Amino acid sequence: MSYDPISRVRRFNRAVTAEVGALDTSFLGRGRPLGAARVLNAIGQGQADVAAIRDYLGLDSGLMSRLLRSLEEEGLIATIPNPQDARRRIAKLTETGRSEFEAYEALSNAQAKAFLSRNSQPEELLRAMDIVASSLRRDHIVLEERDPRHPDARYCLSEYYAELARRFEKGFDVSLSRDPDAREMIRPRGVFLVAILDAMPIGCVGLKGSGGDVAEIKRLWVAPSSRGLGLAKRLMAAAEIAARELSIEVLRLDTNSALTEAEQLYRRAGWIEIDRFNDDPYPDTFFEKRL
Repeated sequence: MSYDPISRVRRFNRAVTAEVGALDTSFLGRGRPLGAARVLNAIGQGQADVAAIRDYLGLDSGLMSRLLRSLEEEGLIATIPNPQDARRRIAKLTETGRSEFEAYEALSNAQAKAFLSRNSQPEELLRAMDIVASSLRRDHIVLEERDPRHPDARYCLSEYYAELARRFEKGFDVSLSRDPDAREMIRPRGVFLVAILDAMPIGCVGLKGSGGDVAEIKRLWVAPSSRGLGLAKRLMAAAEIAARELSIEVLRLDTNSALTEAEQLYRRAGWIEIDRFNDDPYPDTFFEKRL
């Protein structure tokens, strides 16, 4: 007997609920339910604005207020008016709250390690979990400008280069490419954008300028787990907005015919194929778009 998709989704939901202890009154044995622990975790991870935490966790105002009050009564957090906007509140951990946050971190890490150790194919499991997380949290993906030397940017670029090496018939060596360090993708000449989901980089794109009115789109990459969510299109649109801010009038890009999905994306977005405009050894197809 084969189970229908709805039944499989519900089975997955039940399994996750049980595994993470969502119904426990004492999450990880620390004396409070999962909701309060998640709020404490968000504050411990550096989020301070109460409204932003509420939106991040998907909580209604009433429940958020009750959870904050319970944490305050335990002496774990303190909430004060935002100095920049008295209508908003910010939350901070107390010394006791910091200790409790660290205890949760240690227990959660141990739980995750034990979970992976029980599986004979942990990498396959992690890939599946990444796909689920990206799908469920797609509305929380943010695009942030980064220096190409920032760790988030370097991670995306290394993953991008590794994928090209796998997909190109003769491999890929970034040292043979133009601007291998992506240092021309910094304002005021260009920009480098990274897609972030829950503090993890999952995509990037670069705008490489020369100071004139012509620039190139480079290094477009989306993590395999986040493909199919429209992120590549969103990154390209953000790069175009940045180009207009820099008074760039013409954008160009190059690609390799092995990257069929990229070529399809460019054509659908209104890019026009043109003659070769550089001596880079890897691309074989060239495009242009006037802004």
